[in-house]
Amino acid sequence: MSTETLVENPSNTAESKPAVSTPYNLNEFDTSVMGTYGRFPIALAQGKGCRVWDTEGREYLDFVAGIATCTLGHGHPALVEAVTQQIQTLHHVSNLYYIPQQGELAKWIIEHSCADRVFFCNSGAEANEGAIKLARKYSHKVLGIEKPVILSAKASFHGRTLATITATGQPKYQKNFDPLVPGFQYVPYNNIEALENAIADLDEGNQRVGAIILEALQGEGGVRPGAREYFLELRKICDETGILLILDEVQVGVGRTGKYWGYEHLGIEPDVFTSAKGLAGGIPIGALMCKKFCDIFEPGDHASTFGGNPFACAAALAVNQTLEQENLLQNVQQRGEQLRTQLRAIAAKYPDIFVEVRGWGLINGMELNADIELTSVDIVKAAMAEGLLLVPAGPKVVRFVPPLIVSAEEVNQAAQILERTVGQLAP
Repeated sequence: MSTETLVENPSNTAESKPAVSTPYNLNEFDTSVMGTYGRFPIALAQGKGCRVWDTEGREYLDFVAGIATCTLGHGHPALVEAVTQQIQTLHHVSNLYYIPQQGELAKWIIEHSCADRVFFCNSGAEANEGAIKLARKYSHKVLGIEKPVILSAKASFHGRTLATITATGQPKYQKNFDPLVPGFQYVPYNNIEALENAIADLDEGNQRVGAIILEALQGEGGVRPGAREYFLELRKICDETGILLILDEVQVGVGRTGKYWGYEHLGIEPDVFTSAKGLAGGIPIGALMCKKFCDIFEPGDHASTFGGNPFACAAALAVNQTLEQENLLQNVQQRGEQLRTQLRAIAAKYPDIFVEVRGWGLINGMELNADIELTSVDIVKAAMAEGLLLVPAGPKVVRFVPPLIVSAEEVNQAAQILERTVGQLAP
């Protein structure tokens, strides 16, 4: 099959463009909404495929995808049909009752992963909160640890709730929110010696390591892939000690890396893993998955009012079935290789600006030279002015996470815009 015809992307058609533009008052927005985001000064109104339009009618090529969330892009027929049908049938009921769509989605995930059991919630942070609770109960009830410690990695990101920012190994997210949740310590990513030392240092008395939570690829920490040899050794350590291995797949799961799950790149299976973002293509959902041996939650241990409702699960089923039916994993692999090749060519042209291009599938980062004043936000703003949406992954990494339906033509266009943008910024 030609790499050019893997995806038929309707986003370049004239019919995709909004019929009218209605300018939006950004100042009025800011007077009503809490200022928790550093927003870029555009208001988006419509999307189709890999393109979006703002309220002024200006078109952008979207290589943000809601930050690795809009798996099928914008307005995909399969997702539109699924949510339309479900909202007209039954959109929400309590988890006091059986929900067929939830059962179907759980079965699909189990058939396409190493999981045996699934719990549904609303976001990645909630999924990671669930994993933390599961790990603590397992540590108490099975491992007999009075004060369990969960190890996570420096430069990690696991969410914005109090427990998940504590698990997040970046002080900037924790500032002014102390006292933090006790029971977390941090180790360097991809450093097995540091991990072994941390476990040994805690192996005394009533405080021991009960679980380790890591990303298969660190997203917010700079698009840093996990090292296969590190995770293979980590899996051995967990098998020998009984420590639970939790993988945060919130950003890299559901095909983003060219495989269904990031752990498939690492040659191991986690005991517990989490998902959200791309799982329902932009409809809020989160999922906590685990092996049968550590499924120790009982009625009353954990819950979610909206988790796994018919609407969200119907959307997720449509997204994941479309991944298979449209052969999107192959598209992710091929478009990812194409994108990295072009980004590396740009980096080679501007060696004073860029030091590395890295990533898996369609989550990729360009790291800037730490010694220059230019930041990732500078490049994102300049690219936006040229019609390309990108997202930072820290102050010195520009992240590229387009919808998984992105075409070869659109990758070429994005690279051309980026090269033009960098040329304008170069000293």
